[in-house]
Amino acid sequence: MTDRTLSKVTTGIFSLLYGVLFVLLFFSNYQVMLQWWNSSDYNYCYIVPWVAGYLLWERHKSLQLPSVPSWVGMAPLIVGVLLYLLGELGGEFYSIYLSSWFMLLGLLWLHLGWCKLRAIAFPVCFLVAMFPFPNIINFPLSLHLKMISSTLGVKILQLTGVAVFQEGNIIDLGFTRLEVVEACSGLRYLFPLILVGIILAAQHRSRFWQRALLVLSAIPLSILINSLRIVSIVWLYPLLGASVIDGPWHDFIGWLIFMLSVAFLLGERWVLLKLAPVMASLPTRYTAYGQQPLRRPRIIWPMAMVALLMLAGTVTATRGINFREQVPLAKPMVDFPMTLGQWQGNRSSLEQIYLDTLNLSDYLLADYVNAQGQTVSLYVAYNESQRKGESSHSPAACLPGSGWVFMESGMARLPMGTGSTLVEVRRAFMEKTGVKMLVYYWFPQRGRVLTNIFQLKLYTFWDALTKQRTDGALVRLLTTVNAGEQPSAAEARLQDFARQMTPKLQTFLPGG
Repeated sequence: MTDRTLSKVTTGIFSLLYGVLFVLLFFSNYQVMLQWWNSSDYNYCYIVPWVAGYLLWERHKSLQLPSVPSWVGMAPLIVGVLLYLLGELGGEFYSIYLSSWFMLLGLLWLHLGWCKLRAIAFPVCFLVAMFPFPNIINFPLSLHLKMISSTLGVKILQLTGVAVFQEGNIIDLGFTRLEVVEACSGLRYLFPLILVGIILAAQHRSRFWQRALLVLSAIPLSILINSLRIVSIVWLYPLLGASVIDGPWHDFIGWLIFMLSVAFLLGERWVLLKLAPVMASLPTRYTAYGQQPLRRPRIIWPMAMVALLMLAGTVTATRGINFREQVPLAKPMVDFPMTLGQWQGNRSSLEQIYLDTLNLSDYLLADYVNAQGQTVSLYVAYNESQRKGESSHSPAACLPGSGWVFMESGMARLPMGTGSTLVEVRRAFMEKTGVKMLVYYWFPQRGRVLTNIFQLKLYTFWDALTKQRTDGALVRLLTTVNAGEQPSAAEARLQDFARQMTPKLQTFLPGG
């Protein structure tokens, strides 16, 4: 058997073993990722692997360079393992998606070496675009894009003589009211246009400022075209009716405007090249790599065996060791009192569709009314063990997703338990179709009171390692700010209810 044949056999064996371990590590997580790809905001992700494959094929000459295996590849591989553990124990899918990319990067660096990896760096980095962002990023980004697009669209309509009034994400035309929902946030334009800009910039060896401008211009362009989409819907509504809001005409307008924006990027690249042509001295795509001095190839067996043991150990640890003991409530939520001082409560239930999504161990949903007829809604969601898809969800993500606009967000101080200690919790003033609400929320987590989802993920990861516990809860208080009522009055109402409620709740939640 020749050395070349032996090398191919060895590569095939290692590739097979890596593939098996990757399936064990990521198969279930990628199934969830594919569900994200089915959404309109992320269906472009289906073509990302194909584009990366084409870009890799374009660089096939670079792959003819000799491989010089390098131990440096262990660094991204270790980062990948740490991100995987953070995602698995902290209950965050995006960390796991990134870990798969870092592991792939580490294995390529390990086997191919820096010179060869550098030649294919762009298609490898391009693969990161196929990972959907988590909700904690998606919803705030979508909210801001929606508000900017709505405001800009209204300004354009007013300049063209259309009588229009804006209230949050509601556009009032007099004869009808249009709500700029999540589907019209512009998120489905932003990421694809940025990717188009990146591909156009990478495929042409122009100056750096030209490439940077081409990519960055995709951001305001996505906002502008989404505003024009809103404007076109308003203009066409009297002619086409409701089908222009939610129907085939709506989809056609979105597709047409996107194609026009791609044409704009192509035109922008042409103008940039005319203004500053490519210098003749710029290197061709492969020359720089082909001139790199090559060192003597190292033996790959020791490196590959260490990588295999590291991946196999990760599989064994996450599958064979129980990092999460199920810790039940001290008392079931069905026993939570419906009388709290002057407040009288009435229980209600979550719809089954939400229960199937949240996978809660126990919960409480009740409306409490005081002697003045004012209402405070109490929601407590508890998980005995927090896993991916079974962890506390921040209202900062789910409430904007249901149409609520956060007009003001900050912190408030509430008493916790029977003592006089005040603890900071999240406070938000929000509005939806003219209805105003004040909300407090916090995360009781194994003796701690946390206020954001990032703290929750990190402490869940740490407590899984040190305590074998990941139980936790979300507590949300909600009250309506009535017409003519000052927000300070609603604030006092929530404070009064919290003083009555938190000592009782502490007796239900397990301690630290």
